[in-house]
Amino acid sequence: MGKFIGKRLLLGILVLLGTSILIFTIARIVPGDVATIALGSRATDAAKEALREELYLNDALPVQYLKWLGDVLHGNFGNSFITKRPVMMDVKQFLPATVELALVAGVFMFIGTFGLGILAAKHKNTWVDGLIRILSYIGIAIPAFVVGILLLLLLGYAFPVLPVLGRLSSDLTPPTAITGLYILDGLLTGNFHVAWDAFLHLLLPAFALALGPIVQDARVLRSSMVDNSGREYMAVSTGYGLPPGLLTRKYLLKPSATSAVTMMGMDFSALLGQAFLVEKIFNWPGISRYGINAMLNKDLNAICAVVLIIGLTYFLVNLVVDLIIAGLDPRMRIGGK
Repeated sequence: MGKFIGKRLLLGILVLLGTSILIFTIARIVPGDVATIALGSRATDAAKEALREELYLNDALPVQYLKWLGDVLHGNFGNSFITKRPVMMDVKQFLPATVELALVAGVFMFIGTFGLGILAAKHKNTWVDGLIRILSYIGIAIPAFVVGILLLLLLGYAFPVLPVLGRLSSDLTPPTAITGLYILDGLLTGNFHVAWDAFLHLLLPAFALALGPIVQDARVLRSSMVDNSGREYMAVSTGYGLPPGLLTRKYLLKPSATSAVTMMGMDFSALLGQAFLVEKIFNWPGISRYGINAMLNKDLNAICAVVLIIGLTYFLVNLVVDLIIAGLDPRMRIGGK
């Protein structure tokens, strides 16, 4: 297992290094002068030259990258051209909101995927399986932002049962910042009313993000379970007279879950980068929305930070997924031998 983890860590570091080279190069070859983009056309030549020195723009490109990478490794992405603050300060403000949104959406994905997948496999080729199949086609076809708009109109305005805008009601004060996650911070500080209100604000945007992955991954789990149910080891286990519940949980679900877990890991990683429309609809102050605004305004320092954070998220989530799959299937950690 140690060798398995070591290989995954080395591969992840190489991927992050390649991502940093790619995003740095793109940020430096965009049309227009970076200093003019940052300061505006009315800025003085002296101010532009000072910014070029700050961003190492007068050095050769490889030297620029090495100096920039050194700053990044120390947590310094420079200042945002839009907010005029250090980019890391913006990240600390906006990242926890998207992380909290992604975590709740991930819980929905886990419950929905295994619930619908097991139900469809248990009742294969029946009306239950057919209904779940139809729902999966609908869920895959409808984009997350359309689901978000429908939920906002239906449960936010037509039948106002849930809050729809922001992270917290306007009459409440955010809890003392410990992690930046309102639900967790509210629980840690004993402010349960704020934690509950933050949870209610999360329900609609989290479900909008999770619906597509739920129905898609449930179909993958259902197909894998149906395929494995016809294997010889299942016939032997059934012949021993094992209870159906035990057969499903211990002998069928475990080897069938690897493909669904892989899909859920990829979908969860993608939430940080694909949540911007949902965040826009629900006025959610997240890092994805911040990143899109940075791209629209050519805020190069902020763009580099957001892309690297998303790349780091993919690396960490995939590492966790690999460990889970290695635990489910020993062949993964011994190289298929």
